[in-house]
Amino acid sequence: MAEIIGVIEQLWRYPVKSTGGERLDSVEVDERGLAGDRLYAVRDSAGKLGSGKNTRRFRRMDGLLRLSSRLGHRLDGPELFDPLGRPVADPTAFLRAYLQRPDVALAREDAVSHFDQLPVSVLTTATLDWVRGAAPAAVVDVRRFRPNILLRTPPGTPPFVEDGWFGREGGGGARLAFVRASERCAMTTVAQPGLPHAPEILKAIIQAHEGRLDALAEVVTPGRLSVGDELSLN
Repeated sequence: MAEIIGVIEQLWRYPVKSTGGERLDSVEVDERGLAGDRLYAVRDSAGKLGSGKNTRRFRRMDGLLRLSSRLGHRLDGPELFDPLGRPVADPTAFLRAYLQRPDVALAREDAVSHFDQLPVSVLTTATLDWVRGAAPAAVVDVRRFRPNILLRTPPGTPPFVEDGWFGREGGGGARLAFVRASERCAMTTVAQPGLPHAPEILKAIIQAHEGRLDALAEVVTPGRLSVGDELSLN
């Protein structure tokens, strides 16, 4: 019998990787993930993608989290907003001046995936509330953890309940296979509009849970997810 694990409280899509996202009422989910999620990124002349860290695929570009992006009902290209929330007329020209990097451009995903790990991230309110208690001096907000789904869990649900989902499938309008947790980095601590720098957040997660937070999933069956949908596990 299916086990109801919570109700979708928030849905988030991040049209441009490493920028602030848009909150949705409902969204189509395909094999790649939420439609339009991380579909674009800031790419440099070496082909590396703007991120909060340096890796084989990513290049650290400070300041991206102060920007935001939106697709709305159009998937042909994102709107980019500056740190004051004003729309940018020419995203690539703006990014070159803002980042002081003449080699960057706003690029659509091609052969190189824009996802850090897996395509869908689910975070519970139980775990988010634990972070608030573990870092009481910090301004804790769901935007720091950049999930696609914030799931409202029943009272008394323990933090890190997501760990018990790994190896199982579930969902509502779309079916997901839960695989593992995200390994958190300094992005959770970086300042963004309304949220000051907060290094104590990452420190608390590392000490309590080896830096892991949320449930990452692959899409098994495409469908539509909406705020208020129940998610269940089989």
